[in-house]
Amino acid sequence: MKFKTPLTLAALAEKFSLPYRGNANTLLMGINEIHMVEAGDITFVDHPKYYAKALNSAATLVIIDKEDVEIPEGKCILISPAPFDVYNHICREHAPFVPQQVFIHETAHIDPSAVIMPGVFIGPRVHIGKNTRIHPNVCIYADTHLGDDVVVQANTTLGSDAFYYKKKTDGYERMHSCGKLLIHNRAEIGANCAIDKGVSGDTIIGEGTKLDNHVHIGHDTHIGKNCLLAAQVGVAGVVVIEDEVILWGKVGVQKDLTIGKGAVILGDSAVSKSLKGGITYWGSPAEEARSKWRELALIRQLPEIISKLPK
Repeated sequence: MKFKTPLTLAALAEKFSLPYRGNANTLLMGINEIHMVEAGDITFVDHPKYYAKALNSAATLVIIDKEDVEIPEGKCILISPAPFDVYNHICREHAPFVPQQVFIHETAHIDPSAVIMPGVFIGPRVHIGKNTRIHPNVCIYADTHLGDDVVVQANTTLGSDAFYYKKKTDGYERMHSCGKLLIHNRAEIGANCAIDKGVSGDTIIGEGTKLDNHVHIGHDTHIGKNCLLAAQVGVAGVVVIEDEVILWGKVGVQKDLTIGKGAVILGDSAVSKSLKGGITYWGSPAEEARSKWRELALIRQLPEIISKLPK
């Protein structure tokens, strides 16, 4: 998320009454989680395992719970005993939840050629392109952008909050979602799908990609062009699915991995690691399908082999 007006490190430190290290006049242009940061961004870290990753990321300011760390040149730190809380406060302040009492928000842009059927909810700053067709009872949350010739079937939810929580002593606290959902031209989204917006970056559905009914896409996932996702596919957050990938029914994809261009994942498979493109996979965990089938054939022969062993 980019701020409408840049912040300075000094102003941010004063707001939260926190110490800092770095140039007080450093301009901060936006806020993003570690997977998505770029120069000018704020991010946070509250676990020693990820200190180095955060400090060496593209982020300009790292909110951190440790003072005596080596800071790379050009970076700044804001020291807080609760970095997550500071980060969440900034997100809520710059992208607050605002209740809406009308079906179509006044700030939404809908091309005159688009078809919006009864019962559709459209939130703030939504963009709907030319010849796009939205079927009944679709819910489109704030900052969702739909390109031209997009089709969304009934009862689908676009741009809902990320499933992203911080465990605390009294339960779980949600990380406030302030990202976007971008659906490119000629994409089609089936009925009863749910696609989350980015936590602070973007979730992307590529041009010409088609989703069947009952598909879930997690936050900050990027799906390429001309992909096919069959019914009941579930994709976790921060996944990269390259162009022309096919996921058949009930495939589950773990978070933070990449599926290469042209890969095919057969039904009921579970993807637990990154996969190369141009290969057909199957199983749980998903592996090259032919190898998996050969293994199964050998397993079926085990009773006969065992029966022939000396007793």
